[in-house]
Amino acid sequence: MSIYFYETDIGKIGIAEKNGRITNLYFPNGNWPQDMEIYEAPILKEAAQQLQNYLVSNLTNFFLPLEPGGTVFMKQVWTSLCEIPYGKTVSYKSVAEKIGNPNAARAVGLANNRNPIPIFIPCHRVISANGSLVGYRGGLELKNRLLKMENRHEYADF
Repeated sequence: MSIYFYETDIGKIGIAEKNGRITNLYFPNGNWPQDMEIYEAPILKEAAQQLQNYLVSNLTNFFLPLEPGGTVFMKQVWTSLCEIPYGKTVSYKSVAEKIGNPNAARAVGLANNRNPIPIFIPCHRVISANGSLVGYRGGLELKNRLLKMENRHEYADF
């Protein structure tokens, strides 16, 4: 596994890869693993470029090979999150219903919290059923900033 660090509009971000697939994104307030090789693999350079383009509103969809580590349920949730359109938000309950487990809103919240590749897997687009912003590893200020950047004006069921 390798990791490389990039200065972005939201601070210093660490992006990690294994075998040419993105595995993690670390926020400025996060802890990065100390045992990873610091090396800018080509896929990391591409991920950083796409992230920069997203942060200046020049990209609405990421085109990267992702490989988040987690349980089968978590991966199901994360796959579903990637289907939320840019600029839209959905509730935890809506995600639970989408994956065929309508009583799993809390488990969806936990999967969001454990998302190892935030932004690329857009867990920031998931909000509470009453429209409030809750929980985000990068902080609610960043979640709000990302949603405003995407010009979120519409609640979507997907």
